[in-house]
Amino acid sequence: MRITIIVAGLAAALAGCAADGSSGPGRPTPALEIGPGIEPIPGSITYRGQPRTRLTKAPVGSIVPHEFRNELGQRVDETYIIQPDRSLKLVSRRVYRDPFGIDD
Repeated sequence: MRITIIVAGLAAALAGCAADGSSGPGRPTPALEIGPGIEPIPGSITYRGQPRTRLTKAPVGSIVPHEFRNELGQRVDETYIIQPDRSLKLVSRRVYRDPFGIDD
């Protein structure tokens, strides 16, 4: 009988988990942008053009992660790829709507 109650409790706890990486039922999921049309926003490495310094030691095709807070205080994760001319190409952005990771 105790095992049945424990198994039912675990099943109920796992039912609230999301397998697809979202925050779960009733919680906002992070906004994810992927593709060639992503424009830099304030805080992006390439917001006002390419940086003056080039990443000369990193191999072409390397991934460069960048995390910052936008003007609303939301956490933003961006991913860049180093191009053959040593410039950075913005390939994805994820904006977390809740700046503290706590949903009400």
